[in-house]
Amino acid sequence: MIPAAILLGCVTAERLGELWLARRNTRALLERGAREVAPGHYRLIVALHALWLAGLWGFGLSGGVDPGWLAVFVGLQVLRVWVLLTLGRRWTTRIIVLPGAALVRAGAYRFMKHPNYAVVVGEIAVLPLCLGLHWYALVFSAANAAVLAIRIGAENAALRDAAGA
Repeated sequence: MIPAAILLGCVTAERLGELWLARRNTRALLERGAREVAPGHYRLIVALHALWLAGLWGFGLSGGVDPGWLAVFVGLQVLRVWVLLTLGRRWTTRIIVLPGAALVRAGAYRFMKHPNYAVVVGEIAVLPLCLGLHWYALVFSAANAAVLAIRIGAENAALRDAAGA
């Protein structure tokens, strides 16, 4: 129980820190003339992640932590930091378009279009697996896939529009 609580405490703290960073970056981008695109689905993302994390606290404390899956999760955190550092002040949890700004093509973005979402897909699946919750990983991975289909479609449309403007 204690290793699971420590792991979930660290993930919860990380998520709260990311929300703070995202709000700060969003505010700064909007002040520079950026605009938010397709905000309607954002509540779905917040709800999914809140339910995912709350459920892990509810179901995941009774068992141990699988060291193999934990190693995979730690690897995902390294990739997350790489994405955050690459995007810098442009990283947010919303779709924010800054007119005239070039697309980021450095870091992980040299290899794929949406590395942040690849990390999120991995985290949604792997953290429950760390706690032995295979069914939970499957349920939330399916829900996350549905939400990301909406999100990535909206983001790609916004990026196309920005490139054409």
